[in-house]
Amino acid sequence: MFRVNLAVLLDCLTIFGGSAVPGVTTALKMCYNGYGYPLTLFLEEGGVVTVCKINTQEPEETLDFDFCSTNVINKVILQSDSLREAFSELDMTSEVLQITMSPDKPYFRLSTFGNSGSAHCDYPKDSDMMEVFQCTQTQTNRSVQWLLIFLHPLKYMVRNDDGQICFIEYFCCPDEEVGEQEQ
Repeated sequence: MFRVNLAVLLDCLTIFGGSAVPGVTTALKMCYNGYGYPLTLFLEEGGVVTVCKINTQEPEETLDFDFCSTNVINKVILQSDSLREAFSELDMTSEVLQITMSPDKPYFRLSTFGNSGSAHCDYPKDSDMMEVFQCTQTQTNRSVQWLLIFLHPLKYMVRNDDGQICFIEYFCCPDEEVGEQEQ
């Protein structure tokens, strides 16, 4: 187990920039030979290969993400492109994003409360946006408080150029404790 500087990793991954030519993609191969060795990235685009070696660091305290699936109350898997479109319809001046899941209408709702008032985007459980919708009880959370109190998992479903489905999962953890007055 190791950690790397995220800014350095992102700089390496964008070394070719975005290709304006349709169909031209950047291929990535990541290699790690073990403790004391750098993380090596091989990036190839249009026949040009670049090798980046990133020094690895000792990891800080390891978080335990071994979740018991029987404790999951509600679960939704969304198309990432559709979710991006849904976010563009919300009021970005809002300091919170409220997510509501329900076994009854509105099923899945994203809400913001900003300078322009409140905005709600409702999605039925059989929407093209939904890959999986499993809801046993109504649950409403505001992400600011969610992030401060609970571990907040985000899983994105991404379809690559070959049509294969991949999942990318992020776990957001509170960086510091917040008193009840601040919530």
